[in-house]
Amino acid sequence: MTKTKTTAGQAALPLNQILPGDCIEIMNSLPEASVDLIFADPPYNLQLRGDLHRPDNSKVDAVDDAWDQFSSFSAYDQFTRDWLAAARRLLKPNGAIWVIGSYHNVFRLGAELQNQGYWILNDVVWRKSNPMPNFRGKRLTNAHETLIWASKGEGAKYTFNYEALKALNEGVQMRSDWVIPICTGNERLKDDQGDKAHPTQKPEALLHRIILGTTNPGDVVLDPFFGTGTTGAVAKMLGREYIGIEREEAYRLAAQKRLEKIRKFDREALEITGSKRAEPRVPFGQLVERGMLRPGEELFSIGNRFKAKVRADGTLVGNDVKGSIHQVGAHLEGAPSCNGWTYWHFKREGKLVPIDLLRQQIRAEMEGRPN
Repeated sequence: MTKTKTTAGQAALPLNQILPGDCIEIMNSLPEASVDLIFADPPYNLQLRGDLHRPDNSKVDAVDDAWDQFSSFSAYDQFTRDWLAAARRLLKPNGAIWVIGSYHNVFRLGAELQNQGYWILNDVVWRKSNPMPNFRGKRLTNAHETLIWASKGEGAKYTFNYEALKALNEGVQMRSDWVIPICTGNERLKDDQGDKAHPTQKPEALLHRIILGTTNPGDVVLDPFFGTGTTGAVAKMLGREYIGIEREEAYRLAAQKRLEKIRKFDREALEITGSKRAEPRVPFGQLVERGMLRPGEELFSIGNRFKAKVRADGTLVGNDVKGSIHQVGAHLEGAPSCNGWTYWHFKREGKLVPIDLLRQQIRAEMEGRPN
């Protein structure tokens, strides 16, 4: 649903829309101090030189699109200065920005953020549990990307749902190194030829953590490099408003098709843990005891890459491993830890639903809240 939002003396804010065109021009045309959060996945300026091939001589589908190519570092730096200035103008006084990049560009992004008066709150290492190998064998495998989270200025207020992220991490304080697989399986959008709709589509799990942790329901999230719409999809599910800006028509069409299929979570599911109230613990086995999940029922991982079977005692069995929802997920991903509540999904009417929704239903009953 498309909405507009007007503040005193300002033009309407185009909510839940994908705006076509140049991100700098469009951001400069939007009302000042009108956005709560910006998530930006700008061109990385990868500086690729020639084709990249695997050991079997097959060509790697690398990022060689025109939008990622700049004539020089100075041209890229000017572009960065312009869009970060436009972004800062848009942020509310208590707004914040997330930018993501690789070793090719993230240091230049960080320096310019500080040059413009942003205040860096954290850098986060997104460690990919399934990175693309280094086929030439001349460097280390690039197994991570870096995110920078910054407020509008030193001393500025910003949203941080500390307890919610702690709950998402099974009661343990959220760290600045996040182990999340790259976008694969059913989550990876394909074009009509069966090829990737976008070469650098980000996983929804990454945006879920960012939007849940640093915005509130009803907040406006803007993505100036919208691509195929991961930011918008997660914002819509989590009850936030979004604004996307995207120059490439093919990406806009893919994003629009994707967003039309997204359904917002219900109000109760959108409630998050607050600092003054600890939500009651719900063992996974309770879902089995109550028949919400049945012994023998299959659960599916994020991206539908792995599956495991529910056992009568509330454990899972998948491939060659048995254990809790967290242990089995971590083993399959080759990760040191895994939040099984957000990792595992069950199927209903052909759709994947996170098991955490079942946990929230039980919690609502325990607290006397309506479902």
